[in-house]
Amino acid sequence: MKPIRVLIADDAVVVRRLLTTVIDEDPELEVVGIAANGLIAVTKVEQLKPDIVTLDVEMPEMDGLGALAAIRKTNRTLPIIMFSTLTERGASATLEALSLGASDYVTKPANVGSVAAAMESVRRELIPKIKSLVRRSSQAAMRAAADPTPAPPLRVPVTHVAPTGRCDIVAIGSSTGGPIALASVLGALPGNLGVPVVVTQHMPPVFTRLLAQRLDGSMPIRVREAEDGDILSPGTVYIAPGDYHMTFRRGPAGVQVVLNQSDPVNYCRPAVDVMYQSISDVYRGDVLAVVLTGMGHDGRDGAALLKSKGAQVIAQDEPSSVVWGMPGAVAQAGLADAVLPIDLIGPKITTVVNGVARRTQVA
Repeated sequence: MKPIRVLIADDAVVVRRLLTTVIDEDPELEVVGIAANGLIAVTKVEQLKPDIVTLDVEMPEMDGLGALAAIRKTNRTLPIIMFSTLTERGASATLEALSLGASDYVTKPANVGSVAAAMESVRRELIPKIKSLVRRSSQAAMRAAADPTPAPPLRVPVTHVAPTGRCDIVAIGSSTGGPIALASVLGALPGNLGVPVVVTQHMPPVFTRLLAQRLDGSMPIRVREAEDGDILSPGTVYIAPGDYHMTFRRGPAGVQVVLNQSDPVNYCRPAVDVMYQSISDVYRGDVLAVVLTGMGHDGRDGAALLKSKGAQVIAQDEPSSVVWGMPGAVAQAGLADAVLPIDLIGPKITTVVNGVARRTQVA
């Protein structure tokens, strides 16, 4: 099989060297070109026909957003990964890039202490995304490449239990492609939804706060980044903050958010499985769990636990997912009550919640 052809665009020589070294050491990848700014990148995309491009957000002459827009005018399918700093400016630009058609993003290594640590960070964060996105863009390889590594066996036995018939909370997990998927799903929910919505999106600090602000300003339902001690309220979406697991406990005033920095799970913090585990303890099966686009299998074991207590589970379908790793793992384990395209998931959530409300009123 021919190696995946990568074009690197970054104005920093040291970053270009770092990326080139890490990418070229993998036999499945090769760097076919480098660009010191966005203008050069746009030209080299036409000349070199790479399989994927990494774009630095901040570059002279033409920045990453400008280059992204120029590339997307002539090529809607080329996978593009934004390479940004872990700053408010970098996070804001990255979220804008995702809305303009970037496939995913990676944050530059920060405070890692050595070149070796920086290389390991890039190797861990960037390489799997390159492989998944390129394989996903090839129709012939879509099914085989939902994830570059097979998911390990389920830790929780699959138990088929009749749904409880209640929905007291909606819990959503997402990763690669998640910001756009969340905008679609949450944008379809009414502002007076009768239950709270909790979201774990794999994102670093700063990014989750800006994502919540961006979503809050564009849809009927209220969206905020969760804070430790928040009391969950109907008609509000709570997004787990970057680098914190989001869990819950029931108190005199209601169900309360409890944030912690315990060890990453599935290499993630926040992790969907941690959120689902805690929700199963507090709400048992009175839950609607939704797993959206993302690499890996985070959320699968938690969905199995919720399912064993009578929860309902929805997974995003493969054609509408950027990467069908997380929802695919749920569907393939037989845990999904429905596998739906992204545009039908928001309406389905509303139907389930309203249907429960009507039954409660009749009762």
